[in-house]
Amino acid sequence: MTSPVLALRRAILDAAALDADLCALMGGALRLYDEPPRGSEPVYALFSDVRATDWSTDHDRGHEQDLGIVVWSERGGARMALAVAERFDAILDQVSLALDGHRLINLRVTELVSERDKDTQLTRVTLRLRAVTEVAR
Repeated sequence: MTSPVLALRRAILDAAALDADLCALMGGALRLYDEPPRGSEPVYALFSDVRATDWSTDHDRGHEQDLGIVVWSERGGARMALAVAERFDAILDQVSLALDGHRLINLRVTELVSERDKDTQLTRVTLRLRAVTEVAR
């Protein structure tokens, strides 16, 4: 069975790839990665840290996930990074996604934070999400 973390990431990738507005903002294709792409220019997004904790009941095994998506944009690109993050918000907040081996109970965007990276001066916008999943029967 697929882990709840990997199942949710796959479902997020699938949903985001179908959104023409998001892909257009990112230069014509979805640019959401697990690791920073070597030599790739911003704007792109990365899955960041995730914490999956037990959320089981007497009858169902489940997990609560706190995860992040970080949007990186070029220097002076705060507006673009925020537009991409807001599009992710529109796509993912309270959406119903099909997960491999799991059932999504809810998915909420809980926080959006914009910062400028001190070393590169690139804009970084972090979108925090909270998901609750159960193992599918």
